[in-house]
Amino acid sequence: MTPKQIDLNDYVRTGEGANGASFNHKTDPNIMMKLYLRNFESAYTELEMARKVYELGIPTPEPGDLVTDGERLGIRFRRVEGKKSYSRACGDEPERVEEFAREFAQLCLKLHNIHVDTAQFENVKDRQYKFLKENPFFTEEEKTKLHAFIDASPDADIALHGDLQFSNGIFTEKDGVRTSYFIDLGDFCYGYPMFDLGMVYLCCKLNDESWTLAQYHMTNATAAQFWDAFADEYFHSPDCPIEGCGPKADLNEIEKTVRVYAGLKTLLIESCTHCPMPEFRAVLKETILK
Repeated sequence: MTPKQIDLNDYVRTGEGANGASFNHKTDPNIMMKLYLRNFESAYTELEMARKVYELGIPTPEPGDLVTDGERLGIRFRRVEGKKSYSRACGDEPERVEEFAREFAQLCLKLHNIHVDTAQFENVKDRQYKFLKENPFFTEEEKTKLHAFIDASPDADIALHGDLQFSNGIFTEKDGVRTSYFIDLGDFCYGYPMFDLGMVYLCCKLNDESWTLAQYHMTNATAAQFWDAFADEYFHSPDCPIEGCGPKADLNEIEKTVRVYAGLKTLLIESCTHCPMPEFRAVLKETILK
């Protein structure tokens, strides 16, 4: 893919994340752009993945083309006007956190009931093995235990977001009807849904308050409320794809399992930050590595 040259003066900056900034076109309301701050290879990967995911019928903004301002790479998407993330919505209206959490859970259930052509996407286990191999912060004995846990996890051909944070779910509302979408699908893969759900739990229950406020616009208490409502909606659903779940599922027992997969996200986070994350490692030391 050859990036198309754009003039950044035609855009207005609307936000910024860890890897890039978002912009809206000043005169065309149908165009928004994600411009990468670093790791340009991710732009190619995300655009390719976004196109594949969009073709699967998963609700996500329609991807456009690869662009550059001469220094950075970016991706243009069809703009979802009036969008708001589920994290921002909870921060703005914490009294509605249960409503937003249940709606996000339904969006996740739809995703986790999609079966994919495994030849087209990466297996989440292979991704975990790669992160584990490259991680310099675990001993060889610890790596052996972590590898065994990943290997023993159930196999599935289920669609996974790969970075299932409540900030990566957005919605727009018109005439009282909300339409929801997933964004930031560069880590899309397939496998056992617990690998996805661990990230939801991590965001809701394992972060420091300062991080939760800065990144997700809510207190830890609100984030914990989000998890409780999300878990009730997701794991008690008859559509839940995880064995043993459904209307009579024991949420306390399920949470014990989800915590382990949340701890396993240490591999992804340490791959991005290049430093050990003791707050997440603690979960592993009380479970897999004890």
